[in-house]
Parts: sequence; C-alpha cells; structure tokens
Amino acid sequence: MLRQALLTLVTGIVTSSAAAGDGPRYGMGRLASAEELRAADISVAPDGSGLPPGSATAAQGRTDYETKCAACHGVRGEGSEVYPALVGGRATLTRSEPLLTVGSYWPYATTVWDYINRAMPYQNPGSLTSQEVYALTAYILFLNKIVGEHDVLDRHSLPRVRMPNRDGFVPDPRPDVP
Repeated sequence: MLRQALLTLVTGIVTSSAAAGDGPRYGMGRLASAEELRAADISVAPDGSGLPPGSATAAQGRTDYETKCAACHGVRGEGSEVYPALVGGRATLTRSEPLLTVGSYWPYATTVWDYINRAMPYQNPGSLTSQEVYALTAYILFLNKIVGEHDVLDRHSLPRVRMPNRDGFVPDPRPDVP
C-alpha cells in the first residue's frame, strides 16, 4: 500500500523526458529567458570585464560603509568576533596565523567589487546598486591604504589598482591541472 502511494506520488510529479539524455521533469518551474540569464550573469574578471558603468570615491563610500557595513565589520574595518576584518594584516601571510583581509590577501580589486556586489550586505545580498558597490570598494581599499580618498574607481580604473598580494598566488604546478 505504501509502495503504491509513493509510486503514485512520484509518477504524478516526475514525468520522463522525450529527449534522450534529459533527466526527470518535475512539473514545476520554467526555463529562464535570455533576459533573465543576462541579468544573472554578474561575473567580474580580474581584467575588469563584467564591471558595469558607475564610479565612486572613498569619500563617497564612507557614509554607505558606516550605515551598511560597520555594524558587522567595525568602524575602521577591524572586524568582530563574528565577522572578518577587512583591514590590516599586511606582512602577516608568512606567519603561522596570518590575518587574511582585503588589504593583505586579496589579489585583485575587481574581486573585492564582485564579492561586495554578490554577497553584501549579509542580511540582503545583491541589494546594493553598482554605484554603492563602487563606493564601498573604494572606501575599503582606502582603509587599507591602497587608493586615495578622492581616487575615482570605475570599470576602467578598478582593474588597474595594484593589490599588495597580487603576486602572492602561484600557478598550480601539478601536470593534471590545466
């Protein structure tokens, strides 16, 4: 009886596909449109490809940081017991307990922009405008003494920012890794 009930439930939800190689269909959802796929393609590469229009300075980002980031990451990016530090840690990477921050570890400024854009703020990820992301990126880089307070960051200048650990990553020497 239980077997029959489960079979009825499964066959009512799962239907087989007519096309070879397709997996089961669950009778819900739909294919994403080309427009929806474009909107979800938010990848940003180290060379800056994928960065949207917009620009900002650290001076512009200070207020956004204070209202959207400081409660978790500290007023000066020092972190807390729960949330990581964003500032500091230079010259700690060779220690037994390095402090991995934006200023000490991250190799590309575009990665900072991409991470903020995708994952912040923690309670509402992806809710920031491109302008806010440029401003917050500029402010965090300023706190790390990587850019000046009035340096303009945009899709052209951000990839040219030289991060302190840019050359700290090495290619994987294993022959089986492309």
